[in-house]
Amino acid sequence: MSTTSSSPEVVAGIDIATAAVRVVCVDARGQVRAEAREPLPPPRRGAGGHSEQDARAWWPAVAAALRRATAALPAGGREVVAVATSATSGTVVLADAAGEPVGPALMYDDRRAAELNARAQRIGAPRWQALGLSVGPTAALGRIAWLAGEEGDGGPSPLGHEPRADTPDGPPGSGPAPGGGPAGAALPAPGDRRGSPADMPAPADGPVSTARADAPDSAPGDQPAPATGRRPTAAARTRHLLHTPDLIAWRLTGGPVVTDWSHALKTGYDARVGEWPAEVLDALGVPPQWLPPVQAPATEAGTVCAAAADETGLPVGCSVRLAMTDGCAGQIATGAVRPGQFVGVLGTTYVLKGVTRELVTDPSGALYSHRHPDGWWLPGGASNTGGEALAHVPADRLPALDRAAAARGPASVVAYPLRREGERFPFVSGEARGFLLGTPADEADRHRAELEGVAFLERLAIERVRELGVPVEGPLWAAGGGSRSPLWTRIRATALGMPLRVADHAETAFGAALLAASGTLHPDLEASAAAMVRTGRDIEPDEAERAALDESYAAFTAALRERGWLGRRASL
Repeated sequence: MSTTSSSPEVVAGIDIATAAVRVVCVDARGQVRAEAREPLPPPRRGAGGHSEQDARAWWPAVAAALRRATAALPAGGREVVAVATSATSGTVVLADAAGEPVGPALMYDDRRAAELNARAQRIGAPRWQALGLSVGPTAALGRIAWLAGEEGDGGPSPLGHEPRADTPDGPPGSGPAPGGGPAGAALPAPGDRRGSPADMPAPADGPVSTARADAPDSAPGDQPAPATGRRPTAAARTRHLLHTPDLIAWRLTGGPVVTDWSHALKTGYDARVGEWPAEVLDALGVPPQWLPPVQAPATEAGTVCAAAADETGLPVGCSVRLAMTDGCAGQIATGAVRPGQFVGVLGTTYVLKGVTRELVTDPSGALYSHRHPDGWWLPGGASNTGGEALAHVPADRLPALDRAAAARGPASVVAYPLRREGERFPFVSGEARGFLLGTPADEADRHRAELEGVAFLERLAIERVRELGVPVEGPLWAAGGGSRSPLWTRIRATALGMPLRVADHAETAFGAALLAASGTLHPDLEASAAAMVRTGRDIEPDEAERAALDESYAAFTAALRERGWLGRRASL
């Protein structure tokens, strides 16, 4: 694809979050050339842990954002050579043979299938243990089983309906893994992009609607439900299980595509051996033909068709690449893509993610891994505290408190600033509660203790990863809103005893753009990150404060052990 000298080639990254769609167009050096944002309707949340969104709203929002972004480019979008889409992990929707949703998407935080997920955990226990993960209450795996059960009965789907308790476990399946395509096949070697999506059977897709027939999220053409509350035609219309990016890729290419092994993780895909968990899916009654073939992120899934080009401003023939979930794309956006590199994301909660050559399993269940596009692994864990520790402080007061806390030096007290009940990383305890050891001298002292407490949690997380035999190289990449505080970043560096490297564009859309650039603008992901990721500054430890923080850290971990929280091994 040729462009003029004044219009360098760019790639487009799409982030479909809960509230909005964001698009960035980035050149080969990592410069953002254009960007746009479009809102999405808020999810509907109801009784029984239901969380749904109108999946029909995704494509119009994506198309509008792409149209605005491409229009802002010098060549009007003709310079875009590839596009990739990231979205929330575990959001799924059922679609008909034409790729039209037959009901609302069930969101990543939907808990209606908690019982079925617990059953899936029991049935597939040996598989999950080998993968080093557990099936939690919000996993997409249980939701697709719930949808299969509902649709098999003709589809009662009022918001708030609970999963049926009579769904049989059934014997473990012994046949080939469902889904066609690569199920059961060996994983490609690092960097290998074998397997053309065009040679694969059409992906099987998605979950059927759970919305009331008269609800605004019902699919176009749905008829009012009969008096029984059933929709007998919905099951017959269901042909595909789609993750959010699968639906967008279908619209971009004009037909069904493969999915990536990152978005498929919470649907049950086993990236270790390259197959869907047949024994679990069979037992839960999930139709194998619903499930899509699976390939590595950064693989080409197809090219932009004429209809999509008209709607988006992308050129016909533009490469449509597979991406990764929002969390993984955010990690990639920092540049932490090689084994030994880790990133600490300090947002509302603290998340540690990294890259390892081999799969790491954590007996406590606190750490689990996605598969790296090049065949390595991306272990990560998420705490229940982080930036939320400062939620009680008005945002406009934080700069002044930071200045006062910096002036006073290390805190005289020790805090574990957990605002919720229970912790999930770097240790697992449902009984964990926040605490404060001692009485702070003033507000600045307390603020400093809270900043240090999160830094101590980060240090404990790094130590936990190293205990599992994982090398963690310095510097630690830093991302998230908390990393914009120079004081907090310096405290973290001092507590860890290693520099922190603050990333400039640690955003999901930018990470999706890096994946789009892999194999197009650059040979692979590592080359894309090296050329395109711009780091801001390295924050070094303050050696004058190191001893004081070491002493407070020792008190912090001792208090966790005294309460019986640290060292416990439990499943999620």
